[in-house]
This record gives sequence, structure tokens and C-alpha cells, in this order.
Amino acid sequence: MAALLLRRLAGAHRGRVPLGAAAAAACGGAALFYASSSPTVAHLEKGEEAGEKVALNPDKWLEFKLQEKAKVSHNSQLFRFSFDPNTKLGLDVASCLITRAPIGEEVEGRRKYVIRPYTPISDPDSKGYFDLLIKVYPDGKMSQYFASLKPGDVVEVKGPIEKLRYSPNMKKQIGMIAGGTGITPMLQVVRAILKNPDDKTQVSLIYANVSPDDILLKRELDRLASSYPNFKVYIAMISSSEPGLFFSLSMTLSLQNQVFYTVDKPSADWRGGVGFVSKDMILKGLPGPGEDSLILVCGPPGMMNHISGDKAKDRSQGEVSGRLKDLGYTAEMVYKF
Repeated sequence: MAALLLRRLAGAHRGRVPLGAAAAAACGGAALFYASSSPTVAHLEKGEEAGEKVALNPDKWLEFKLQEKAKVSHNSQLFRFSFDPNTKLGLDVASCLITRAPIGEEVEGRRKYVIRPYTPISDPDSKGYFDLLIKVYPDGKMSQYFASLKPGDVVEVKGPIEKLRYSPNMKKQIGMIAGGTGITPMLQVVRAILKNPDDKTQVSLIYANVSPDDILLKRELDRLASSYPNFKVYIAMISSSEPGLFFSLSMTLSLQNQVFYTVDKPSADWRGGVGFVSKDMILKGLPGPGEDSLILVCGPPGMMNHISGDKAKDRSQGEVSGRLKDLGYTAEMVYKF
């Protein structure tokens, strides 16, 4: 059953992931550190609600077993980790977990680890598993470690690490700008909104990638955009030569709940468009500055700097810069994952 499901999810590169299925992306930078602490097998912890038990522990490294993995795209793989099937993972929307992997030899009795945060977007109500969609980089210590795993191997996990604390109808409108695997915290928020019939939040998403082969969850985004009237998606492309995004305005901004795709590096049979993203596009495609709107941003550093500015050195939100600042958005109106 698990293998069949993972094969079906692996087809999700072009979108065949159901709403409750999964992916993950980094919600912060990688880090290296030495530690002598030992992990334990994932066990049950009591949650905030009476009687609720969760698998994660924010203060202790726990081992989660890889159940299955599958190739999703030319450089991305899907990993499903399992735990007690009667237990929730213990994530709020939106939060991430951190993983660590041993690298190198012990130094003075301490082992060297690489640390990497990821945002699961398995439904927080799912029991017994969580899924990570990870882009494997040739020189990525953690992603190469994940790629080397076989079913039955374990990964050390700690969390959750809370990011944006989402609550239904906290804003009338939420705009999202995601680049690459930065789509994953956005999907965590989108899922929470769309599964709740009492949540009337209007959501608009600009999703940027380099090429058609890099668009993750395309069919699922198409399906959601056509199924839910409060969700609109615009697909843009990260340029290989510019720090910003590329986008075609010619069709998208007149569409309602449809997806128009554009790429920086089109294939021979590409039927979408190409064009530089403008301030006018952000204003027309996303909610404008105001107390009842919030813009979420997650993507590679070049995109972040171009759109909103990166976080402060202490990893706090910092000031807003880039195009969002130029358009009048303030720090209270922008959240950087």
C-alpha cells in the first residue's frame, strides 16, 4: 500500500498529489554543529489538547523510519517517514521541523552534524506518517544524505519550530510569492484555508520556477485553482540571469481561478508565456497594502532580496525592502518564511 501511494505521489511533479498529500521545503538555512546527544526512537508526547498524543518533541532528537521514497522530478525526491499510526505528528500551521545527519568523524568525543529545517505539508491531522519533498543538490550535504537513505533507515528529527501562527480568517486576503520548493509552507497554509468551509480568506499565489520541469505540483495547483473560488494561482519563473521573477501579464490577470504558466527557459513545445514581473503585476495579482491583507514570501535568496528582502541576521523578520517596500507594504503586512 505504501509503495503504491508513493508511486502515485511521485507522479505529482506534474501535480497528481491529492490535497492531503505532501511535500516539504526548507524554512531556513542549513547549519553545522557538534553534539554528543543521542537520539531516541520516536515516542508519544501529550499535546495541548487533553488526551492528544503527538510524535514530535521540541527538546529531544527522535528517530523516524523511512517507509518509502520516490523520484518526483529531475532533482527532487519524495520521502515518507512513519510512526505510530494512531498518533499525529504534532505540527501547527505553519511550522517546520529540523533534521540532522552525522557527517565526518567525532572530534573530542563529539560528533559533527549537518542541520536542515524542512516544512512538511502532510495534512497536520494525518496520523502515522509525514512526507518531505526535497530537492537534491550535487553539493548539498543534507540532501545527499537523504538521497542515500533506503527504506528502513532512520532520520533524526526535532520540532516543531513554529513559523507563522495561522488562524482562520486572520486576514481577509493573503497573497503568496513562492520560488521553487518554497511552495511548501504556502501549501501548508492553503490547505488549512481550503479544508475549512468557515474560512473565507481569499488567497492568491505567484509561484516562480526556472523551467517547466521545475514546476512542482502543477496539476494539483490547477485542480485547486479550478475547484476553490477563493484560491487563485499565477505561475512565474525565476530567471537564470536576473535576481527577480519572470512573468507574463498578457493573460493571467484577467483570469479567475485559472492558472497561466510562464517560463524563463521554454521547451520546444511550450505554450505559456515569458515576461518580466512588474510592480503592476504584484498590485493586480496580489492583495494591495492594507490592514486586512498579508503577503507571504518564501524562496531562494535572490528572489527574497528582490521581492521583500531577506530576514535579519538574527533570523527575525527584519525590515521589508525590494518591490514590496516600493509598493507600500510594511513589515506588518509581510511575512518571510
